[in-house]
Amino acid sequence: MSTTENLTRYAAAAALTTSLAACAGPGVGNDAVQFQHIRNATIKLSYAGTTFLVDPMLAKKGAYPGFEGTYNSQLRNPLVELPLPLAEVMKADAIVVTHTHLDHWDDAAKQGLPKDMPIFTQNEDDAQSIRKDGFTNVRSLDANTVFKGTRLIRTGGQHGTDRMMRVKPLAALLGTASGIVFEREGYKRVYVAGDTIWNGDVEAAITRFQPDVIVLNTGYARVTGMDGSIIMGKEDLYKAYQLAPKATVVGIHMEAVNHAMQTRQDMRDYIAGMKMDAQRVLVPADGESYRF
Repeated sequence: MSTTENLTRYAAAAALTTSLAACAGPGVGNDAVQFQHIRNATIKLSYAGTTFLVDPMLAKKGAYPGFEGTYNSQLRNPLVELPLPLAEVMKADAIVVTHTHLDHWDDAAKQGLPKDMPIFTQNEDDAQSIRKDGFTNVRSLDANTVFKGTRLIRTGGQHGTDRMMRVKPLAALLGTASGIVFEREGYKRVYVAGDTIWNGDVEAAITRFQPDVIVLNTGYARVTGMDGSIIMGKEDLYKAYQLAPKATVVGIHMEAVNHAMQTRQDMRDYIAGMKMDAQRVLVPADGESYRF
């Protein structure tokens, strides 16, 4: 991509962000939660004055081979460029890594992020792995994790179907993946489900925490030779919409890695076909922002 094309892309994303912030209206104050979708599962969440960068995949387009044993593995990842300059994406107070698969924590993140950046992981195994990359301020989430006044709560999930989990080599490759709830008195509670299928863990998290905003990875990523997906899809977006009738549901993790089989247009068509409230179900473009 040429320099001119990059500048045009960045300018468009900045204009979109500005227009969306303006659309938030006069009712939005300092207690608003700002969400920005970056690319794939990478998001920025500005919460009570603290900016969290979640699941940073920061490489340039085509930096990595496609995931072996998955659909469209001949394609190189990421499929698209970052919508903003890398330096802008990396501006954050802390990092949250739901799990350490390449499309959530990649070589570019390991190389580019400051080594003393606070990083929160799902468990001590992931924390140790990230420390081996030279990071010095890594903490695994527990029941009482608080950062600058915001509570971070790990939630469960399953990175594939029950059948997949019975195939030991595949289960080992998929590993453990988690979600996270952000909460603080006076602010919208946000649940980022992470790389999981819809299961009892997800239902329990929504039922227990009653989140105001639910962020789901809905690209329906698939491995070859297996029915179903290793993350959610459009029907799961509808399940969350039904289970949490007062929440805003956001679908991400689409159109950026080779094995994601559902597109944003698939999601939008499904939302329209199911007559879901388009104000309450959001499918952001890369770089797009919302305030809650």
